[in-house]
Amino acid sequence: MVRLRGLMEKSGYLHVETYLNSGNVLFDSEESQDKLQGEIPLLLEKEFLFPIPALIKSLDEMRTVDAAIPEEWQNNKEQKTDVAYLFPGLDSHTVVRGLPWKEEYINIRLLPGAIIWNIERSNLNKSQLSKIVSQKVYQSMTVRNVNTARKLAEN
Repeated sequence: MVRLRGLMEKSGYLHVETYLNSGNVLFDSEESQDKLQGEIPLLLEKEFLFPIPALIKSLDEMRTVDAAIPEEWQNNKEQKTDVAYLFPGLDSHTVVRGLPWKEEYINIRLLPGAIIWNIERSNLNKSQLSKIVSQKVYQSMTVRNVNTARKLAEN
């Protein structure tokens, strides 16, 4: 994360912060989101010598997702809540219809660019939530637990 932060600072991004070892980088830029979405993966590949997908979300988008998460949805010993941030071009309704999980065990909120889910831990196996990682579309999303999503929206 230190190397990643240094790379972003060296590349001219401002107020660069990393969040734990989550792969999340917070920064300011005057560039458009579309330009950043094209630029940053190339920057990462040049530095780390292999392709690294990067999803760029604005602070407003992060706050919109945070506002859509019910306060009672937590990540604790009773329940699991995650946010799947979707790469550009993916529609949350279409993505959810193609996932192999059993929706009767999962509470789902759909937003442009994100899917939020909450499940009682006692239903994890019944829900088949773990099967989403084997889906091709999983490569076009990045999943963060609710605590990380809330923290990122604070900045």
